[in-house]
Parts: sequence; structure tokens; C-alpha cells
Amino acid sequence: MGFRLAAYAVCVDGERVLLARFVAADGDIDWTLPGGRVEHGEDPFDAVIREIAEETGYDAVVDRLLGVDSRVIPAAESRAGVDHQNVGIFYRVRITGGTPRPEPNGETAGSAWIPVPEVAGLRRASLVDVGLALARDLPETGHTAPVPVGGLLRH
Repeated sequence: MGFRLAAYAVCVDGERVLLARFVAADGDIDWTLPGGRVEHGEDPFDAVIREIAEETGYDAVVDRLLGVDSRVIPAAESRAGVDHQNVGIFYRVRITGGTPRPEPNGETAGSAWIPVPEVAGLRRASLVDVGLALARDLPETGHTAPVPVGGLLRH
């Protein structure tokens, strides 16, 4: 089974959320939260700031930890073709500067501020819904109900 530890940024400004356009190796494009893999030895707190800068061009600060999501993606639904566990650490972040741009030599083709009510109509990673639920509900446990995939929601 594959394993990935990732840190994700939930950046909500009024009624808008910052999303990144992820381009898979096969050319599929999905909206996702800025964030990604925590490098070996890296603090997830530092990883989320690094990932925002790499994927969007923005500078940011962490306002608070929102929670953690753990999900096992069956091989049949995994891009890697093997069972895969993803543990995501979600932080509420605030943009402090920078200039928006696509990720140089990366999988992110750009970012955009999307009105929260329009998110439901986008083809997106399920982690977008997890992050928005954590930001909206601020559960004391830092845990939210699993988000089922299907339709516009993907792993």
C-alpha cells in the first residue's frame, strides 16, 4: 500500500476560496487546494507555506490548524494503481503577498479565487470539500465526516 503525508492550505477570503488547477500526467485537470507532500524531515507547518509559494506564487502565513483527514484510496480508483493511504493535514492560511503564477515545471497550471457557492459545480479533489468543511465547522476534534467521491468529486 502506498502512503502519502500532505499539508493543505484552506484560504478563504470573504466568500472566495483559493484553489489550484492540478494537471495529472494523463492531462486530466481538477481543482484542488494548494498543498502537497510533506518532504522527509519537513514540518507540515512549513510544508504548507512552501507548497502555496510553489503552486500559486503567493506568500502566506498559517492562522490555525483545522484538522486531519485520513483516507484509503482503493487501487481501482488510485492514479498509481495500488491501494493508497493519504493523510492530509489542513491549515487555515492567509495570503500576505506575492504575485499569482502557475507552478514552474510542476503539476499546477495556475490558481484562482473561486466563489464558495460555485465550488460544488467544479470537477475537484474531495480534499477541497474536506478543507471547506473543516474551515466552516471548526470541529473540536479536528475531524470531519468522510466525503464520498463520485460525479465531480474525485480522489
